[in-house]
Amino acid sequence: MSKKKALGRGLSALLSDSPEDEKLEVEVTSSAPSGSINEIALSEIEVNPFQPRQHFDAEALRELADSIKVHGIIQPITVRRLARNQYQLISGERRFQASKLAGLTSVPAYVRSADDQQMLEMALIENIQRENLNPIEVALSYQRLISECHLKQEELGDRVGKNRSTVTNYLRLLKLPPDIQIALRDNKISMGQARAIISIENPDQQLYIFKRTVAEDLSVRKVEELVRELMATKAETPSKPAAGTGANKEVVQLQSRLSSHFGTKVNVTTDGRKGEIRIPFLSVEDLNRILEILKV
Repeated sequence: MSKKKALGRGLSALLSDSPEDEKLEVEVTSSAPSGSINEIALSEIEVNPFQPRQHFDAEALRELADSIKVHGIIQPITVRRLARNQYQLISGERRFQASKLAGLTSVPAYVRSADDQQMLEMALIENIQRENLNPIEVALSYQRLISECHLKQEELGDRVGKNRSTVTNYLRLLKLPPDIQIALRDNKISMGQARAIISIENPDQQLYIFKRTVAEDLSVRKVEELVRELMATKAETPSKPAAGTGANKEVVQLQSRLSSHFGTKVNVTTDGRKGEIRIPFLSVEDLNRILEILKV
């Protein structure tokens, strides 16, 4: 009989740990048939090459190992059978590694059937379900599910139990400048603050709001207000200098350096002999910030 495919049946089908939920019909070639729970030697299990999570906190692993010594494995790991007495981990690598630290020689495991694409999909989805994932890690996992597992956003939403707008909001984070993504990854700003910042399309303005958010410890509401003010402000667009002269290139470079220094878009205009530097500010607090930089 043909094997039922897990793809296309949602998160519960992909990560179901109960043999009652899914009986996979395959040829039994070992004492650990698919669709069953078995005690499997650790030496017979290899790690999942599709595991998106590369770092495991050493202290957390030791704590889990200590718990396993006392209570044993409460939740079995999940594996797929490659050959007789040879298995590959699908999910539960922390439990697998901690069991080794605890000195166990075997662990309880659900045995399932899965091809390489299903392995990748299940590993990514299990990774997404971790409670301590930051928004960028979630967004990157969503992107991998779309690009490597060929899922549409609607299908992805079904897999992870999220609506399409939630998936879209996470994916949009990957369009933010690298500095902002790193801050979001390191919990220096929140998902709400990042969502407000991304409402602005201009990267320079995004960085300006980001720097103010961090420097002034702005709340999500304050960031949203700042974004609205910026969007309502019709900043003058300086005329572009004619290309081809060294002086014009120097002006552009000077604008870039000043904008980075002041955390806002600085306009420099010149006719070759005289000109002006224009530094906009959006509030009294912003003006004071600029004055502090100028030491005025």
